[in-house]
Amino acid sequence: MGFLSKEAFTAVIDNTPLVSIDLVVENDKGEVLLGFRNNRPAQGLWFVPGGRILKNESLDQAFLRLSEHELGVGYARANANLLGVYEHFYEDSVMGSHPSTHYVVLGYHLEIGDNDLPLPLGEQHQRYIWMDKHKVSTHPEVHAHSAAYIPALELGNK
Repeated sequence: MGFLSKEAFTAVIDNTPLVSIDLVVENDKGEVLLGFRNNRPAQGLWFVPGGRILKNESLDQAFLRLSEHELGVGYARANANLLGVYEHFYEDSVMGSHPSTHYVVLGYHLEIGDNDLPLPLGEQHQRYIWMDKHKVSTHPEVHAHSAAYIPALELGNK
C-alpha cells in the first residue's frame, strides 16, 4: 500500500470518488462517539470517526487499521454491523477549497461496552464527545452526514 504525492492525490480527488469507512461507535448508554474535525472536509464540526480505504487493502484490513488509528483500539470488522452504503459530497477537500470531494462510504455500527477508549488526538480530531444518539440528529454542530446514520441505528435496534 503506497502513498501518492500531493499532486497525484489531488488529481484522484478531482476525478474519482473515494471509498471510505465510517465508524458509528455506540456505547452501552446509547451514546455515539463524535470527534471535532481538524481537517477539511467537515472541518470544525462533530463527525463520526473513519477514513479512506487504501489501494490493495481489504475491507477487514481497512476496518482494523481505521479503528486502531481513530479509536486507539483495533476492532475486527466482524464485530460491527453494516448500516449501509452512503454518498458524501463536499464542496472542499483535504487539499483546501478545491477540488470538491465525493465519498462512497460504508457505514458500520460498532457497539462497545463503555466509552473507555484511548482516543488519539491530533491529526484528525482535536477532541471527542459521547452524545446521546437522539441528540445527534438535531445538534447544530454535528455534520449532516454523521446525523444521517441515526435512522439506520434506530431501525437496527427495533
